[in-house]
Formats: sequence, structure tokens, C-alpha cells
Amino acid sequence: MTTTTTKTAPRIALVTGASRGIGAAIAQRLGRDGHTVIVNYAGNAAAADAVAATIEAAGGRALTVQADVADAAAVKSMFDRVEAAFGGIDILVNNAGIMPLGAIGDMGDDTFDKLVDVNLKGTFNTLREAAQRLRDGGRIVNFSSSIVGLYPPTYGVYAATKAAVEALTIVMAREMRGRSITVNAIAPGPTATELFLDGKPQEVVDRLAKQAPLERLGQPEDIAAAVAFLVGPDGAWINGQVLRANGGII
Repeated sequence: MTTTTTKTAPRIALVTGASRGIGAAIAQRLGRDGHTVIVNYAGNAAAADAVAATIEAAGGRALTVQADVADAAAVKSMFDRVEAAFGGIDILVNNAGIMPLGAIGDMGDDTFDKLVDVNLKGTFNTLREAAQRLRDGGRIVNFSSSIVGLYPPTYGVYAATKAAVEALTIVMAREMRGRSITVNAIAPGPTATELFLDGKPQEVVDRLAKQAPLERLGQPEDIAAAVAFLVGPDGAWINGQVLRANGGII
């Protein structure tokens, strides 16, 4: 039996926080899938350039653009630059995020504000631009976390920002009615990235890896595959949903 696959037409994909970890894996996967990839980064130009070079070495097209997603003016300027270079944007992947932890009773104002600014306001800033500027038929993928549902100690403020992202996702999916734009969120579980592994003893990492029925940590490529599904032709009927890419941990 012959199996055929449907391949989506190449599109312009903006991935925030794409210089490392899950964001880099997403950018590289979308590049392999034929999309032109905008590699957004906040501060590490060398890492972003390396991701873009990897995409181009594999035959894809990539552009690096610096912007702090927490800065509304910088986000607007980023969209302006991409539109000037490519005529528009079709795919937005809101991957940029931070994860400083602390008990609610001990959380300082600066840490609280930074979490809200990057994880929530940063997502809002890009969604606001996308609502006006994403081309019809486009795709938006936000990033939540399976911490929303697990709710372990010290993750309170981080979980709150991600729960808010889920709310924005569902509401915006409904607000895009009539434009054939899907809006979904990915909620990864424990994933082997620098952000997740930083400061954790190996015994803690091993314990977390065993929690999911599949008994391993997720890999950035696992999350990238889920994003590729949502922005590809097979994800066209998925809208206003939160996909828990977590190996069954919750």
C-alpha cells in the first residue's frame, strides 16, 4: 500500500526565545519542514546565529531578530522588520519564557515582576501584534507548562503566568473567528533543557524522569514535533486547545 503525506506550503514562522533549548529545536524543525524561520533572541546573538546557520546548512532559510518580548515597542519593531523582509508572518510560536522559582511567601517583587513581564506580558505583546498582522490561515502556538495541573511547591508564580497563557490561548482562538487562524498551546512536562536542568542534583533529575509512564525526560525534539504537528496540515482542525506534551505525567 502506498502512503501519501500532505506537506504544507512553506510559510514565514517567527519563533521567540529560539536561540537555545526547546526554541532552538522548534526553529530547526520548522526549517527542515520548509518554513522560513525567524530566530528571535533576547541577548545571545552568537547562539541565535548558530541556530540560523544550522537551518541554512540544512537547506533552509533563517533570519535572526533581537527583541525582548517583554518590551512592546521591541515586539512591534520585530514584526515590522519581518514584514519588511518577507512580506508577512504566517506562524507565531511563543516559546520565550523564564522559570525562577520560589515559595509564594518568599517571592520578591523583582522576581514576580520579571516572571509576569516575560511569560505573560511577553506572550500578550506578540499576540496583540499577531491579532492585527498574522496572515489569514496562520497558526499560533503558545507555551504553557504541565506545571499547570501538577502545581508543586515553589512553582506558584510560574504556574500562574502559564495558566494565564492558557486563558489567552482559548480566548484568542475565539477572537480569530473568520480568519482561519488556529491558536493553541503546548504544555511540556519535564524536558531536558538548560532551563530545566540548571541547579538540579542528578538524583532529582532521575526522580523526575521516572514520574511519567514513559520513564524518561522529554527532549526538545519531542516538543518541536508537537509544534510541527500543530502548525502543519494535520493540525488544521485543532484550535483553542492545550496539548500536554509530557509523556503522561499528568
